[in-house]
Amino acid sequence: MTTKPMTVTEFLADLSDERRQAIKALRKVIRANIDKPFKESISGGMLTYSLPHSVYPNGYHCNQEQPLPFASIASQKSHIGLYLFCVYCQADGPDQFRGEWLATGKKLNMGKSCVRVKKLDDIPLEVVGRVFKRMTAKKFVAAYEASLTDAVKAKLAKNAAKKAAAKGKR
Repeated sequence: MTTKPMTVTEFLADLSDERRQAIKALRKVIRANIDKPFKESISGGMLTYSLPHSVYPNGYHCNQEQPLPFASIASQKSHIGLYLFCVYCQADGPDQFRGEWLATGKKLNMGKSCVRVKKLDDIPLEVVGRVFKRMTAKKFVAAYEASLTDAVKAKLAKNAAKKAAAKGKR
């Protein structure tokens, strides 16, 4: 990619045919199984699913101007990266996901933040679908907030109070 795509259409258009086929298949499974409050967009050059501020006003703790990320798909130089924040924010999430994936007989290349695959045949789409189906927005927010440290929670509460006070002055 020479420039970062701004839309899903641009993102898909910039892919090779093989990558486009794989990412479209992932996207189809995700869109069929994801809870309605999550929104699809492009963020950081990736196809991203997140909770918008209208649903989760605090945003992402690392940058509260951003919506709360749930999952992303990236086309990297040598692989497709499936970033499953929704799996990693749960204590038992990675182990459950790993077990389900490996039970399909497909090889799993899973790091600390993503799953890496080369092509569509490497992806057990039914496992991806189940991840998105079982993690509702409500469950995700609960898991996300439970994973935060007390210091981060205090920062979020302070920022929310500031926003509320500013809104009240208008």
